[in-house]
Amino acid sequence: MITYMCKYAPIEILEAFGTPVAIMEPDVANFTQADTLMHPNMCSYVKAVLEDFETNEYEGMIFTTCCDSSRRLFDTLARLHPDKFFFCFDLPRKVGESTVSLYAGQMERLIEKYRAFSGRSFNLGQFIRICEEKSKESPDQQIIQRETDLNVCLAGARPGSAVKQLIEDLGAHIALDLTCTGITRDYKIDCGSGERPEVLRSYAKELLYQIPCMRMAQVDGRAEALLAQSKELDGILYHTVKFCDIYSYEYTRFKETLDLPLVKLETDATNQCAGQVLTRIEAFLESLRARKKHDFCYGCPDYEMGDARLSMSDIEQDRMGAPPGASPDIAPDTTPAAGPAVKIHQQGGTPMYIMGIDSGSTSTNAVIINEKKEILSYAVMRTGAKSAESAGRILTQVLTEAELSREDLSAIISTGYGRVGIPFADKSVTEISCHGKGAHFLDPAVRTILDIGGQDSKAIRLNENGDVTDFVMNDKCAAGTGRFLEMMARTLEVDIQELGPLSLKSRENVEISSMCSVFAESEVISLIAQNKEPADIARGIHRAIAGKAMSLLKKVGLEREFMMTGGVAKNPGMRKVLEEMLDAPLVIYDEPEIVGALGAALFGLEG
Repeated sequence: MITYMCKYAPIEILEAFGTPVAIMEPDVANFTQADTLMHPNMCSYVKAVLEDFETNEYEGMIFTTCCDSSRRLFDTLARLHPDKFFFCFDLPRKVGESTVSLYAGQMERLIEKYRAFSGRSFNLGQFIRICEEKSKESPDQQIIQRETDLNVCLAGARPGSAVKQLIEDLGAHIALDLTCTGITRDYKIDCGSGERPEVLRSYAKELLYQIPCMRMAQVDGRAEALLAQSKELDGILYHTVKFCDIYSYEYTRFKETLDLPLVKLETDATNQCAGQVLTRIEAFLESLRARKKHDFCYGCPDYEMGDARLSMSDIEQDRMGAPPGASPDIAPDTTPAAGPAVKIHQQGGTPMYIMGIDSGSTSTNAVIINEKKEILSYAVMRTGAKSAESAGRILTQVLTEAELSREDLSAIISTGYGRVGIPFADKSVTEISCHGKGAHFLDPAVRTILDIGGQDSKAIRLNENGDVTDFVMNDKCAAGTGRFLEMMARTLEVDIQELGPLSLKSRENVEISSMCSVFAESEVISLIAQNKEPADIARGIHRAIAGKAMSLLKKVGLEREFMMTGGVAKNPGMRKVLEEMLDAPLVIYDEPEIVGALGAALFGLEG
């Protein structure tokens, strides 16, 4: 099998030799060989390709000069495997008549080189038939409508089939694919006299005149294609690969110029990619659905969405949907709860009890509310080694405190990293949406949320309805999280609960320059050796984390009022330095760790 990695690769030529061809989708867990043979900061996708090629039996690979990393990979593999077939096309930046002719000339060289390598012959008639068959099967590169509640555009660099499948599995339809591998391979070749040079030139023209990739000079064609279809789209998922700068520039441009919801997905091209972006995709789709609820009337028997029409039965399948006849907005209680409220049963009917459970990396939190949105009980406990066991224990605890049985609960809604592993949950909602829902309920004036948890940090922006309009996450490193604080507390030999109060006694500014947990620990050890006061070091640690948090908040916009959630919100030292940097007070609930679980329960109450 010959593999390839660029949509400009003329794979139909190899198929006309009778050779199987497949796009390269690496299935690797690490970059052990690539970091040795190439460079640690090389594009993650290219490193994954090298790892995959070294593991599997490929006959060879077709390259293009779509980027410097691709060319570097071609040189490396050709040197490592002189017995295999490699060919690199010089991809033009500007497409015109002359470059089409040059590309067709390279195709001639590919044919001759592969004929000499394989001993097989190129069948021109078979080549034409292959192109014609693909043209019949491929739709035009335009919006493909389906009866689904969300039509989205997937743009950017090499997302892989796992990410695409995940989007579809979550109920959204990729109506427009603007990724660098998103070719429809729809060839309308003009055979003319039927001579090979003329056929190949027509084929080269079809390849080069598709929607351009970011290598091309005419990149405006990408934005134009998107703008032409924007009214039919609900949002854009923009995928980039770690250490790929080219597509990051376009993401920034789209974010600044397009009036469409947009989320950035960054993966490292390993076989854990889908898991890396699961929460981002789910939260983005949830926010799109919430937006549609405010844009359309749920009181109607159906409503328009682009060219498709959905019935209420379709809408009810939305995991965040309201039941028929329900209002999309449930007015929140404007008074923040100071603790568990007195249980009040619904007069003249059966009371309703909903449990929300937030299964995080460090703590598991649960809340039970009634139909009046009153908190009947809540609990916070360490997650431990097995999240499902922690979930079972906290279920028992909150039921006991609320004087209820399992059968009394109308629904259990899970959220957090461990949400899918809770066997007794009726459905799950992402922590992004749940923190937004919980924060809006506690204080409808809140527009920006900072959630610092055990292993990740999130900045979330809300609109006046409490819908999530933007969010960013830091979940690939312990920097700026509760775990970072725990590590630093151990280094200072103080209890984690004492670290915040200790920092309030600081009298001298001490800077911690590195946010890498390992390097920061080395800095702290060095400061201890310099006889710096523990209080000053503690404040420096808090300022370093606050600086990381501020970079997240700036990405979603520093709009007042600000709320802080998560376990780190209990830390007075962190609250102080954040309020200094924001020059604004932070709204903090009495038990900030249950905000996500409260939001989950509120989603359950809505149906």
